[in-house]
Amino acid sequence: MKSQLRTITHSLNARFVASTLTGLLLVELGLAQPGFLGHDRTRPLPPVVNPGYPSTPDKPGKAPSDAIVLFDGTDLSQWVAMDGEPTKWVIKDGAMECVPGSGYTRTLRCFGECQLHLEFATPAKVEGSSQGRGNSGVFFGGTRYELQVLDSYNNKTYADGSCGAIYNQYPPLVNASRPPGEWQTYDILWTPPKFDASGKLVAPARITAFHNGVLIHHNAELFGQTDWLSRPPYQAHPEKLPISLQDHGNPVRYRNIWVRELGQPGKPEFYLADKLLDSYCGKYQVNRDNVAEITRRDGNLLLKFFGYEFVLFAESPTHFFAKTVDVQAKFDFSGATKTVEISVGEDGGFKARKL
Repeated sequence: MKSQLRTITHSLNARFVASTLTGLLLVELGLAQPGFLGHDRTRPLPPVVNPGYPSTPDKPGKAPSDAIVLFDGTDLSQWVAMDGEPTKWVIKDGAMECVPGSGYTRTLRCFGECQLHLEFATPAKVEGSSQGRGNSGVFFGGTRYELQVLDSYNNKTYADGSCGAIYNQYPPLVNASRPPGEWQTYDILWTPPKFDASGKLVAPARITAFHNGVLIHHNAELFGQTDWLSRPPYQAHPEKLPISLQDHGNPVRYRNIWVRELGQPGKPEFYLADKLLDSYCGKYQVNRDNVAEITRRDGNLLLKFFGYEFVLFAESPTHFFAKTVDVQAKFDFSGATKTVEISVGEDGGFKARKL
């Protein structure tokens, strides 16, 4: 009976989260904004999405039809180590498990505004206490903004480091933790901070989050990056960055991870391996009188071209684009001569040879 009640409660919580998030997302997509008459017959209908189905304690659920599935229990192709090399985390019994000491893992793809769903389980065998028990974390913006993962079931620790905390900033509104070893859910709406062209903060990051179907943060406004021993201020960074999972020395497991991108649609962006990006750096002969120079800044390339500088974002391992002007760069290192084709708008482009 207890198991049946738990399954029913889990299902009801999942439906509540789904309906609540649907309302929030309609506002996010602009469908609830003015500009149409009441009951306007010309107003576009919302797109149809198959919502999938929620997980049970024994079986992971199915993601919505418009979601990007990051882990379905079968492979780690969407995940890499922080430097872009293969992750050392492993798959066990359909779950993605942290190997203590292996380092954080992150998504290969970058995300800005999004709805993230994931499920986690802290170790069933209780070892340690406080921050040493079932510790991990979900990071947005690479490793800048953390929602804490911890075994907080009958485990006292500092409030802003408990399970569901926006680390070192906000405790969760409630402790909705399940016992060790049981699967738990996070449903998170992430709004990244906005910066102007000079790097000045325009709008802070915000998080709305549900833990096991229970609201734990309601549009919480972050006042900078999260950190252990300090509260560092914001520093300008790209809007889209990887989502990361923390290795804190405990074999925490994850399953059924998916994300739905919000905001304006755009090209997919990837955070490629440092080694690959470094291989593209150097000078390229554009024509007799002009040389282009490519350098790396974190996960982006910088292109100096005819006296202008552009930040390039990866949409594939060889194809990059700028966001201020329609500048594209396509690398071809397949032959003896290494080249990059740089084009602006619909021009024929310049095929530049690496010096």
